[in-house]
Amino acid sequence: MTVCGVELSGSDAVICLLNMDRGQFNLPDCKVRKLSLPKNHSRDDLKQFQANFAELQADYGVTHVAIKERMPKGKFAGGAISFKMEAAIQLITEPELTVTLLPPTLIKSTLASNPLPIAFADTGLKAFQEAAFTAAYVGQLAGQ
Repeated sequence: MTVCGVELSGSDAVICLLNMDRGQFNLPDCKVRKLSLPKNHSRDDLKQFQANFAELQADYGVTHVAIKERMPKGKFAGGAISFKMEAAIQLITEPELTVTLLPPTLIKSTLASNPLPIAFADTGLKAFQEAAFTAAYVGQLAGQ
């Protein structure tokens, strides 16, 4: 099972791919680290974002998307654009693609009972991908 972890931040969808092969986690090479939606976007821009995201998932054989959930209000509330991107991802009509929102409490409890098998610094990923990596890891465990 290949999982795409997603952190929605501002107008970017930061991604990290993770799969499990014979009990070992792998980070497949992926040319794309984030997909963006212009701040002053049109309906066509949103549809293009959705198409690009769906194409990326198909290209890498992703079966599950795990999105780190953002709070709707409060200090750490997500912005309007990020909620649009989340909806666009959730509405992808590929029948073999499952999309899950991961609440911060679930991420925290999962990491407490199943710590990351590798330090993030040793993954070779960019620092801004850490939350997407964590979402992919928790999504991989939740999808087993």
